[in-house]
Amino acid sequence: MGAVTAEIQINATPQEVWDVALNPQRLGDWVTIHRKLNECDDGPARLGFEMVQTMELRGAPLKVSWELVTCDEPHEAKWEGKGPAGSRAETSYRLEANKDGTLFHYSNEFFPPMGLIGRVAQRAIAGDLPESEALASLKQLQQLFD
Repeated sequence: MGAVTAEIQINATPQEVWDVALNPQRLGDWVTIHRKLNECDDGPARLGFEMVQTMELRGAPLKVSWELVTCDEPHEAKWEGKGPAGSRAETSYRLEANKDGTLFHYSNEFFPPMGLIGRVAQRAIAGDLPESEALASLKQLQQLFD
């Protein structure tokens, strides 16, 4: 599956957006497929920060263990995730200050298990759902600052 990329203008400073987007306790406020924060490290997000999250895709729960592998506050963050059956994911945020606040760049790529067979099955199951969910999540994040 190719990466899902999206961006949205948010009426807040990069630090204000960072403080929400990188706070695992706030995932339910803006990530549409988030269902539960199972566990996470104490304190603010930092390089090596880990959390376990349960999400839902087409009615099926998906538990992912995340590690923050890039952390340049408040400009850039990258999470690497490990899911069931050897699946992996990468999610990146880039926050760009501008005269209207912050342009939030989002990227997510999912790597299903079983190589080509897994990619074909994932496309058949998820279709354009990842892109529509990413856009819906970014819209909810934006609305937190309106």
